[in-house]
Amino acid sequence: MASPVDLRGCRVLGLAGTAFLALGGQAAGALPVRQLPAPSSARAALGLVGVYFGVVLLVAAWALLGRLVRGPRPPGPRALLLVLVVWAVPLLMAPPLFSRDVYSYLAQGAMVDAHIDVYAQGPARLGGPLADEVAPLWQHTAAPYGPVFLAVASALSTLTRGALPAGLLGMRLLALLGVALMAAVLPRLARHNGADPAAALWLGALNPLVLLHLVAGAHNDALMLALLGLGLVAALGRWQLLGAALVTLAALVKVPAVLGLAAIIVLRVRAGRRPLPATLTTLGVSAATTVAVTAAAGTGYGWIRALDTPVSPQNWALTSLLGRVTGALLDHLGSDLAPLAVPAWHLLGLALTAVVVTAVWWRLRPRPVYALGLSLATVAALGPAVRPWYALWGLFLLAAAAPSTSVRHRVAAVTGVLALIALPGGGPADLGQSVLAVAGGALALVVLWQAHQLVRAPAPGPAA
Repeated sequence: MASPVDLRGCRVLGLAGTAFLALGGQAAGALPVRQLPAPSSARAALGLVGVYFGVVLLVAAWALLGRLVRGPRPPGPRALLLVLVVWAVPLLMAPPLFSRDVYSYLAQGAMVDAHIDVYAQGPARLGGPLADEVAPLWQHTAAPYGPVFLAVASALSTLTRGALPAGLLGMRLLALLGVALMAAVLPRLARHNGADPAAALWLGALNPLVLLHLVAGAHNDALMLALLGLGLVAALGRWQLLGAALVTLAALVKVPAVLGLAAIIVLRVRAGRRPLPATLTTLGVSAATTVAVTAAAGTGYGWIRALDTPVSPQNWALTSLLGRVTGALLDHLGSDLAPLAVPAWHLLGLALTAVVVTAVWWRLRPRPVYALGLSLATVAALGPAVRPWYALWGLFLLAAAAPSTSVRHRVAAVTGVLALIALPGGGPADLGQSVLAVAGGALALVVLWQAHQLVRAPAPGPAA
């Protein structure tokens, strides 16, 4: 009997999901401040329900597509890339979703364009309508991004002359370029690691987190991961030093990608180089790339000191949560050490991260891409701040190098949870918003159940 799940059905269901996301985002997304509806308005409520209705439909479409990929006649990479395009189309003109970070990107690009030191000043120093769009928490915060991204943001600011709609579209197109490059390198990485290219695309590129946060949210993590993936593909071929340069460029977007240099060194040693020369030449290429790019960008080396950019005091990182709990307990006991609890837990998290990453590389040296994926996942999980899209740092590489289906299933389960935990406006949830979000998801589940029952219903027999 034919399966009720087919590729066309997955395309349509996912398209419906992203269409509801785009429509709901018009009322509940991270809109410009002058377009924000009142939080208690019927329009905002309906938008929030619509967004979560769309999220659940998208996650369901992705899960059903995963069944096809694991089935006896799986779709090929080209068919999956078409699905990715179809699902992404409604998000192209949607407002930013799940975060206001894209406004910070635009403000920081304008600051560089105006010769303001983004590593010493926050967007408030820029002033004007663009700075007003930045979340209050980050108004006085220095940029934590490297010169590669800031140079791109500055060029975009020059091109768009600070116009907000054009800037938002430009940042989204940049993120789309990153996603396209991620999708292009995933099959190649998978083949090098003995994995199924279609399964890698399903988990690493069609993942709901990619669509929700890299496409709809326009995060610069897309550019970081694209450059990291290109560097690994180059190093797996004959171009290890080019790979080192590309990985360095990725780290000059966001610094966690610097761990990719460890993979480059391992691949060079595996290709026949001795460990010490392989390490020195790789680090030399990385240093030269950093100096050249920083000089060209003109932003200086302030990004190094900006790595300790403060995090949201209410973020749900494990070490931050433990720090707050410990601080509250010490405060209750009257101890003067309470203010040190969060910093102490952050330091402990960094130390634990170093231990885990070292153990991973020691054990998995023969599988550098897999080791890198696990390392980046550890950095995301134990760092002082956690965001849903940080999971993509490791997930992107685990999709191409995970050694078993069970690992992919666990990663997919994490994806499903993380897809549901961020509000479309990018702010913290209150009780009313949480209820509306659950209502939207529940409504989608009811619709999916009814559709499933219709598919299973037997066709009527011939008339007597």
